[in-house]
Amino acid sequence: MKVEEGNTPMTDLSELHKRWEEETVKPALESFPERKETFTTSSGIPLERVYVPQEGCEGDYEERLGFPGEYPYTRGIQPTMYRGRLWTMRQYAGYATAEESNERYKYLLQQGQTGLSVAFDLPTQIGYDADDPLAVGEVGKVGVSISSLADMERLFDGIPLERVSTSMTINAPAAILLAMYIAVAKRQGADIRKLRGTVQNDILKEYIARGTYIFPPRPSMRLITDLLAYCAEHVPKWNTISISGYHIREAGSTAVQEVAFTLANGIAYVQAAIDAGLDVDRFGEQLSFFFNAHNNFLEEVAKFRAARRLWARIMRERFGATNPRALMLRFHTQTGGSTLTAQQPENNVVRVAIQALAAVLGGTQSLHTNSLDEALGLPTQQAVQVALRTQQIIAYESGAADSVDPLGGSYLIEALTDEIEARAREYIEQIDAMGGALAAIEHGFINREIQEAAYRTQQAIERGEQIVVGVNAFTVEEDVPIEILRVDPAIEARQRERLAKLRASRDNERVAGLLSRLEQAARGSDNLMPLFIECVENDITLGEICGVLRDVFGEHQPQQFI
Repeated sequence: MKVEEGNTPMTDLSELHKRWEEETVKPALESFPERKETFTTSSGIPLERVYVPQEGCEGDYEERLGFPGEYPYTRGIQPTMYRGRLWTMRQYAGYATAEESNERYKYLLQQGQTGLSVAFDLPTQIGYDADDPLAVGEVGKVGVSISSLADMERLFDGIPLERVSTSMTINAPAAILLAMYIAVAKRQGADIRKLRGTVQNDILKEYIARGTYIFPPRPSMRLITDLLAYCAEHVPKWNTISISGYHIREAGSTAVQEVAFTLANGIAYVQAAIDAGLDVDRFGEQLSFFFNAHNNFLEEVAKFRAARRLWARIMRERFGATNPRALMLRFHTQTGGSTLTAQQPENNVVRVAIQALAAVLGGTQSLHTNSLDEALGLPTQQAVQVALRTQQIIAYESGAADSVDPLGGSYLIEALTDEIEARAREYIEQIDAMGGALAAIEHGFINREIQEAAYRTQQAIERGEQIVVGVNAFTVEEDVPIEILRVDPAIEARQRERLAKLRASRDNERVAGLLSRLEQAARGSDNLMPLFIECVENDITLGEICGVLRDVFGEHQPQQFI
């Protein structure tokens, strides 16, 4: 909506503001009421829902910023944001056995956590059972050990899956773990159409930064599109992929690279789904993202805003999406694990608070705050409580959630947002010229860019040009002053015993028949998700399913980039 003032086109913001309140906010509030009637500062100063430029400063406001809940979503995907509902407080947790992790989940829910986030151990992440020779020494160490449906049932014992949102950080075998989750929900009597949560399911970033891949890229992409297609029909509220910049940043990328490489991967997934015959306006609603939050506070806020705007433009201009929900970049944030220090670990509480506040002011939908002791080991219960309380203090005491996009309009924030978007777009154009994200990964381009950025950062730290408090400045002599959580090595033997009993008690003739069917289906083109569910419901293990897929698909052999 434009008016002429002299020879300069201007935006009539008062009219746009009225239209936004009537057409966007009012319908949202009917089903999504604000948490309270009025929002004020501690001095009683009332806070408006959203702030816009003063008269004469509008510029191209509608195109670059717009209003919250409207394209291009720079200011947030919901018109009311946290005034309507706070972000999901989702602490990443899992270790040792399913029973011990279940206790941690129940504790966190009692402490006010509003969503679950499951960490799996390394054997589970790469498709091996706890009794596999390759799993020796790793069972339950960096997450919970899940080999069978029985393990998954123990993990969620007493937790009604129809009423809780669950995120699972699992990639190569994501479809199989989701099959187990669906099977548990069915046994609980839940309506699977009501299940809410996320599987990470982002294999491209595994080849770039994380390394927990199993199969080569092309069959891995098939598993992803099978999962997308199945959930679009049967589990419509589930986020079928969490396109992850977090691990790209942890590997040493810059904020710009995190946005660029994450969205480039997103482009590859969208194109693969379209090529598989899926409707972008349908499956686009179930895409989600996962970003890091680091210490450069203002850049991090701008990064989230730039990513949201750029993705909306990509989905509309490149893929022709018209469904507003398919244009929205919905994202989970985790504070930066690589920023934590083993030296003076109490300082990590401050780092996490700054990073979490950046995520909130950047408009995250879900947040995990790291614990102060994670540079030393798995987080203790007390440290996890402090991490969760950090989110709750931001939510209920800081006032940061009382107005939509409170930093929007800052000259610095808007300049950073524009610059991050422009530089990320340049990277995406380079990747497109190579043939897309998969080709850029195969050529080593993305890996080299991240490695060079990580090397520059490390040099700056070693030269003292970049200060890390307690590491290269403000150091003290200290012993490790805090308790470290250690996993009992005896759990590995217990898991092996459980698997032996499971294999002895199940219908092994039926198991053999299902595994034969699975092999035939993997060699064909049918959607594998229904067969995965049938397999796990008949006590076929994760490792057995992945073993069949390894035989059919092969295993990914990483290239060496020099």
